[in-house]
Amino acid sequence: MKLFNKFTMGHRKKKDKLVMGAKFQSQTAKTRAKEPKSEYRMRDIEKYFRPSCLSILNNRVMDFQFFDLYDEKPHDEIVLPASLMNTPENTIIHYFSILREAENLTKNQMGGCGTVGMARTPYPVAYNFLTKEYQKKVSYPSYLHSFKGIGHTNLIKLNKSPVKGHPQTIQFFIELETIEGSSKNLTYFAYYYGYVSIKKEKNMYKIEDITLTGEDFLCAAYHLWQHDAEAVVDVEYGGWCKLVKKRWPTKKDGYFKNIDFVGTDGNEYRFVFIELTNDTDILFAQYKKTREDKWEPIKIDPEKCLKDKK
Repeated sequence: MKLFNKFTMGHRKKKDKLVMGAKFQSQTAKTRAKEPKSEYRMRDIEKYFRPSCLSILNNRVMDFQFFDLYDEKPHDEIVLPASLMNTPENTIIHYFSILREAENLTKNQMGGCGTVGMARTPYPVAYNFLTKEYQKKVSYPSYLHSFKGIGHTNLIKLNKSPVKGHPQTIQFFIELETIEGSSKNLTYFAYYYGYVSIKKEKNMYKIEDITLTGEDFLCAAYHLWQHDAEAVVDVEYGGWCKLVKKRWPTKKDGYFKNIDFVGTDGNEYRFVFIELTNDTDILFAQYKKTREDKWEPIKIDPEKCLKDKK
């Protein structure tokens, strides 16, 4: 997983597209690989069309009294209390609690019946959750523009990533549920998943980087195996990497899917997937059991296995 990409807007030939203050990554589909078995096609595809019923996590109260403290102030004159960013988790929850009622609907992406939420008031406040370095890469006008069409935002998944990157950076998996306007003057739900990197800046934990990928509710229904955790383990790590000797039944815990298997090298492995709102499975973590019976995070790239086979 490319979790710690360098973000250098203005210094690369093609600029990153910004969506909701994050680098937007297009959903990719592996079209060259054929479906290995019909069993993956026969599974219930109706689940891929259904939206989320999860409770929201960005439910910290950010009312008119809170926003009145910063009303009509430019973003570079806003000073936020350190208590909003005293832990990495609080930073993310407060950030999206502020953005929850923010809207940047336009004439071409309209919705609602008048004023929606707190309108654009929350955006300059939320911008101050970003590190100084991130603000240098993403100007405030670009940040505001990246929310074009957004009318409401819910944080529905938040999980600390076990993948180790820079020692000063902490990373979290997130999933967002948004209500967006349209040219038809009606609103629709859209879902995104991605990663938020947190870095300590002075006495506060701030957002160093965000990446988001949009969720498609038609892709998995018609092109299935790459979106199914069991198939990914069987095909990519079994077929391509020749690593799976025996896979045990999947264990589910909420939206987590744990897949354990015995490797052809004699080791025990655990791959953890997260089920998204569109019911596709995203690989969240890989582990190998040590001699001390502890699960140690690892990283196996199946694409490398495929290249090595050629």
